[in-house]
Amino acid sequence: MRESQTAVLERGVELHDQLVTEPFETAWAGEARWYVQFLQPDPGSEITITAQISPDGLAWIDHETAPLTVPAEGLVTLPLRDFGHWVRLELRRTGGATAPLTRVYLALKE
Repeated sequence: MRESQTAVLERGVELHDQLVTEPFETAWAGEARWYVQFLQPDPGSEITITAQISPDGLAWIDHETAPLTVPAEGLVTLPLRDFGHWVRLELRRTGGATAPLTRVYLALKE
């Protein structure tokens, strides 16, 4: 049976301009999928979601997966492969009138 783990890294945080999740150690996992849910959406906001990776949880670079730009509504997902030891997610908001209330999950599989 494959190992799996799901972590809720942000629960109901207001996304004003930028949000960077806490680092998460993922060395054991072979695949990952980010989920971003807008609990109180702002369809006028545009969110750019970028996966970042690190060898040590301290120094960060953007992952090769292209950033995803979406309106701040509903549930969106970003798959990730070949990510090494540590991951985190960066969300940047442009436009809109209200900071959307946001939840971020990370699902990992061996």
